[in-house]
Amino acid sequence: MVYPEVFDLARYHEKRKEFPPFGVMYLSAMLEKEGHEVRVFSISKDKTFLDLREFEAVGFSIPSSATFGITKKTRMQSLYSNNALIMVGGVHPNFYPEQTLLEIQPDVVGIGECENTILEIIAQSRTRDFSDIEGVCYLENGKPKRTRPRGIVRDIDWLPLPSRHLLPLEDIVMTNRLSNTDIRMAHVMFTRGCPFPCRFCAAAQSKIQFRSGNSARLELIHLIERYGVEGFAIVDDNFVVDKRKVYDVARSIEDLGLKWSGLSRVDTVDKDLLQAMFNSGCIEIKFGMESGSQRILNAMDKRTTIDQIRTTARLAYEIGIKVKFFLVHGYPGENLETTRETIELLGQVAPFVERVSLFRFSPLPGTYVYEHPKEFNLRGTDKNADWDGDWDKYHIYHNAQHWWGTENDFNELNRAYEELRQFIESTWPATYRTPGATNN
Repeated sequence: MVYPEVFDLARYHEKRKEFPPFGVMYLSAMLEKEGHEVRVFSISKDKTFLDLREFEAVGFSIPSSATFGITKKTRMQSLYSNNALIMVGGVHPNFYPEQTLLEIQPDVVGIGECENTILEIIAQSRTRDFSDIEGVCYLENGKPKRTRPRGIVRDIDWLPLPSRHLLPLEDIVMTNRLSNTDIRMAHVMFTRGCPFPCRFCAAAQSKIQFRSGNSARLELIHLIERYGVEGFAIVDDNFVVDKRKVYDVARSIEDLGLKWSGLSRVDTVDKDLLQAMFNSGCIEIKFGMESGSQRILNAMDKRTTIDQIRTTARLAYEIGIKVKFFLVHGYPGENLETTRETIELLGQVAPFVERVSLFRFSPLPGTYVYEHPKEFNLRGTDKNADWDGDWDKYHIYHNAQHWWGTENDFNELNRAYEELRQFIESTWPATYRTPGATNN
């Protein structure tokens, strides 16, 4: 299994690894459960050659469009055994399976949830007949052909624990990554998908899948016993969707004594739920605030309000949970006026907010904005134009591309971004608990 390393650039350009590749770890766990021997390799811009001649099958994961180029280069440059089965899956192939098939040139592309799909593909490694497998794309008579979609099961308790043992320890256990503490922690995933239609977001699936509180508890006990963790971060697209499920997890893990953080919207929590989360060890919630301008929130189809942002920040603070806000600046229509509305709101909630992360808008492939370039007058994303193969430009870290509007619009947007950035930096200056820790 091959995956590209993804690095986050923290506020002061400190390069650090993101959470481990859960897709690869879950697929590996399924393969190991069936008796297959699995090894995991990471690739990066500086490492795009692998000698894979000892393997009968190779699976490439493409978790984002920004890593498409790295994967393609590795696929073409690496060495394989004769007749090795080549597979590709991940977020980017989910959105563009035909394009992935033609560009990466695997035997088959997996679409959607692939834990069972990969086992069925492996079973057909000799015949290369994938026609009866749900959720794949392959070449038939020289042309891409998709099979019928694979159904999504709501309950995912049946999944084995992800194969963390296949990765280096430093990719699994981290410090200085749970809020602003130095707690020994690991990352976990308790749900999959997000049902909300935010137009800037490239969520892998809209139908959400849940694990039970007991399933979450068993994994956390495993992490305590094997890795000695004292805390964890939930990396779900949106952990707080169904309150009953969150209550179930909170009550099931309350006696473990772990500290934890998770992601949420501002409109899916209330006082009682926040209290239950706090009682179970939650020390921080990361909220997708996105903007302090109601006009921009409406344009994003965020379906939240300024009042909800104010109320939720205060509620969490009063209960004792730290608040971190994520902001996306530069969505089509953003200007000085909307940016100053965001600054004004941030000033109002500043006493209740511990941290803020600021990102610049990018029309990520797979999002509503990217799929409707004419509606937003986007530059350089017309899908009918000749594709230039430059997926690397679609990322959210320190991205200052001119995506929409006139030159004057872009100049105003850059001035607005600097005004917002300076306000955030002065209001929430970086603090360090230990060398290398960041407040971003």
